Order: sequence, then C-alpha cells, then structure tokens
Amino acid sequence: MAESPEKNLVTRLADVGEEAIQRLGGAPGGDRLVGAVNTLRNRVDEMQKRLRGLDEIQQRLDSIEERLDKLEASTPTKASGSSSSSAKKSQTAGPSGP
Repeated sequence: MAESPEKNLVTRLADVGEEAIQRLGGAPGGDRLVGAVNTLRNRVDEMQKRLRGLDEIQQRLDSIEERLDKLEASTPTKASGSSSSSAKKSQTAGPSGP
C-alpha cells in the first residue's frame, strides 16, 4: 500500500510548505524572506506565551474580585453608620448652607 495518497490534509500542507520554503531559500533575496518569517514565528511564540500568562492573571483577578465583593457585602452590616454616615452628613450640610 502506498502511503502518500492516504496522507491527511495537514501532512500534505506541511510537505508543500516545506518545499516552498526550500525554493524561497534558493531564490535571490529569499534568505531575507526566510529570516523574516523565522523572526515572525519566534515573536508569535513569545506572544502566545504571554497571552497564556494573561489567562492566569485573569483567574487571579476574578478570585480577588469575588473576595472583595464578599468583604464589601459584609462590611455595611457590621459597621452600620459610624464613619460613613458622618461623611455623608458633612457632604450634604456643606453645599446647602448660605
């Protein structure tokens, strides 16, 4: 059985891509193009690594926001009125005076 007709699409595309890169390397100015493509590949790899790090940061931020929401929800019931109500009174009394 011949293996080449049974190759899947991805394998065939990879083979064609490799052949194209080899041909470009032999063309005048092709080495510059191949170098630029390799540089682009390296930069894309770095960007992917950084983006994966953003997912971790987003998860940490979400957990911190949940903890903050719980703290804010419990704060008004415990300290109902001492400093926050006096600040509201001073804000409302100041502008309404003559």
